[in-house]
Amino acid sequence: MIIRPAQEPDVPGLLGLAAQVEHWFGAMVAEPGFHRALDGHLRRSTALVAVSAESALVGGLLFGAEPPTYHVHWLVVSAEARGTGVGRALVADALRRFVRGPGSIEVVTFGADHPGAVASGARVFYERLGFAPAEATDPGPEGGARQIYRRAVI
Repeated sequence: MIIRPAQEPDVPGLLGLAAQVEHWFGAMVAEPGFHRALDGHLRRSTALVAVSAESALVGGLLFGAEPPTYHVHWLVVSAEARGTGVGRALVADALRRFVRGPGSIEVVTFGADHPGAVASGARVFYERLGFAPAEATDPGPEGGARQIYRRAVI
């Protein structure tokens, strides 16, 4: 697997990944706001992709580098590649490329009562990476509960 900055030809693959998780996160593929965010991350080189040995796009990450608080804006791993280390590799690469301490990294993920909290494995994933649950935040576009997870950077 290779982690690299996303490029314009990766957009269809990233939209394909987004389509796989719209049932948890709400509409993205047809949303102009998501396309604007994706375009902005591509221009700033803060979008990363994971490409398999077979050249398939298996993961994507949009990262916000605004020290001292950094943000995982979006992280998706293809259904076939979940549980294989793709998400961990994307986050590790983003931290290596973009994060300089001291500060913190934040991600908004599912609240404990959201159906996707268990099914997606997102909360456990972030906890295994050293993130801790913090305050609740605004619901997602589909109306589901959301919570901030935070990790200190030294």
